[in-house]
Amino acid sequence: MPRIPPLEPPYPADIQAQFDRIMRGAPPLMLFRVMAGHQRAWGKFGGGSLLDRGPLSLRDREIAIDRTCALNGCEYEWGVHVSTFAAAAELTAEQIRATVLEDSQAACWSEAERALLLAVDALHRRATLGVAEFATLRVHYNEDQILEIILLCGFYRTVSYLANALDLPLEETAARFPARTSCGA
Repeated sequence: MPRIPPLEPPYPADIQAQFDRIMRGAPPLMLFRVMAGHQRAWGKFGGGSLLDRGPLSLRDREIAIDRTCALNGCEYEWGVHVSTFAAAAELTAEQIRATVLEDSQAACWSEAERALLLAVDALHRRATLGVAEFATLRVHYNEDQILEIILLCGFYRTVSYLANALDLPLEETAARFPARTSCGA
């Protein structure tokens, strides 16, 4: 059980309508159930307005989200996203593994994806992009996309804080972090 109890069904009609819109018929995630029990927090969370697709491709969006969650040690949100979106984003098993275990320059990524991952890593480590990192990102992404990348990293860092600090149990159907293997294993 998380540190703050989640809402239990039946949910208030307005909350149920929001869950239906976000989850498209699937049961609401534990994170949503915890947040929705607190009107101000739920409003601020939903006010992030990053639950829509935005100007990035689904693939780029998921790479940024998965990497951000992995860097923050947030298996909860990483697993939800991998289970829900990895196939549609055409992420290979090697790429999914790399979001957790490899650096931004892993051979499984395209040049544009390496620039994206380099930016995600820099934002995580230093909360900024250096001149060269920004220039490399700009080669592959327009201004709206760059802003979306920065916003996604910040939003999913916050989501990671929430899931980790609330000690949310992993969703039953969510993926799990890949195991680190040693040479020859």
